[in-house]
Amino acid sequence: MKITSFVSAVLMAGLVSSQAATQNLAATTNANPETAMSALFGDPVVVKADGFQIKRSELDQVVTGARANAAAAGQQLPSDFTVSVLDQLITIQSLLQTATPADRVAGTQEADVLFTNLVKKFPSPEAFDRQLKAVGMTVADLRAKAVQEAVAKAALKRELNINTSDEDAKAYYNQHPADFEQPELVHARHILLMTIDPETRQPLSTNTVASKRQQIQDLRKRILAGEDFATLAKEYSEDRGSKENGGELPEFSRGQMVPEFEAAAFTLSSNQVSEVVTTVFGFHLIKVLDKTPAKRIDFATAEPEIKDGLARLKISKLAPDYVKKLRAGQHVEITDTNLKALDEQMQATQAAEAAAAAAAKPAGTNN
Repeated sequence: MKITSFVSAVLMAGLVSSQAATQNLAATTNANPETAMSALFGDPVVVKADGFQIKRSELDQVVTGARANAAAAGQQLPSDFTVSVLDQLITIQSLLQTATPADRVAGTQEADVLFTNLVKKFPSPEAFDRQLKAVGMTVADLRAKAVQEAVAKAALKRELNINTSDEDAKAYYNQHPADFEQPELVHARHILLMTIDPETRQPLSTNTVASKRQQIQDLRKRILAGEDFATLAKEYSEDRGSKENGGELPEFSRGQMVPEFEAAAFTLSSNQVSEVVTTVFGFHLIKVLDKTPAKRIDFATAEPEIKDGLARLKISKLAPDYVKKLRAGQHVEITDTNLKALDEQMQATQAAEAAAAAAAKPAGTNN
C-alpha cells in the first residue's frame, strides 16, 4: 500500500509528460466518458463507511484520466489499476475523517504550492486547461483532489508522528550526490506539420505528406529570410499544445522528447533554426531560445523534496497497519461485488508479498 499523493500524482505526471513530449496532440476526447456512463446507468455508491461514501463517477473520473494519459504516452496501465485507485480513494477519505483544522491548513498550503508549480510547466493557463479537458477534468476538479490528498497526508503524518530533521535531510543530500544533478535543459519553439491524423494516428495520404514537406521547407526559407518564427508558428503549426504561444515549449531534458526531435534540439545553438526534422508526428522546425547547462541542485532547493521523500519512506513502513485499523473502525464496505472481489484479491496478494519479504530478511534486521 502506498500512502502518498497518488491520485493527483497519476493525473499530474501524465499531464506534464504528455504535454512536454508533444504527445498530447492525439490525446483528445469528444465527451466525458464517466458522464456518459452515469447518464446510462446512474451513479451508484461503490463504497460506504462511517462519515463518507464514494460514488462510481469519482472512481471513473480518475481511472479515465489516467488511461487517457497512458494512451497518449503509448503505455498500458496494470490490470489491477482500477482497484488500486479505489483503495487509495478509500484511504484518502478515511484519513480525512481524522483531519484537524491544522491538518487542513497545512494540506491546503502544500496543495497550492504543488498546483502553482504544475501550472508553470505549461506555456499558459489556457494550455493547462485544454490539457485537463482532454482527460475529462476541470481545474477545480484537479485542485480539489490535490487539496484532499494533501490534507489526508498531513493527517497521516500527524497520526504516525512522522518528522524529518534538517540533519537527516543534509545527510541524505551528501550521501546521494547523483540524485541532485540537474541535466542540461533546452528551451525551444517549434512548428509542426502533422503527417498523421491527430484522432486516429493513421498516416495521411502520400500526396498530403508531400505537400506538407514542401510547406515546411517554404516556412524555413521564410524564417531564414527574416520572418518571425513565433508568428509563423501561431499561423501554421498543428501542435495544439504550443500553437497559441508561438510554438514555445517548456524546458526539457534528454529523454522527454521523441529521439529525432531531441537530437536536433540539443545540437542547435541559441537562436539557431533547425533543418526540417521528421518524427512520428510529422515535420518540425525547431528554434532554440536558450540552454541551461547541467548543474548540481543546491541543498536549500532540494531540502523540501528530500524531507518529503524521507517522510514517505517512514510512512510506507508504518501506514499499512494504521490504515487497516482505521478502515475497520470506520466500517468501510465496498458495495460493488466485482470491485470487492478484486480488492480482496489485491489485499491478499499484498499480504503474501509482505510476508515473503519479511521471511527473506536476514535474522536480526529491522529495516
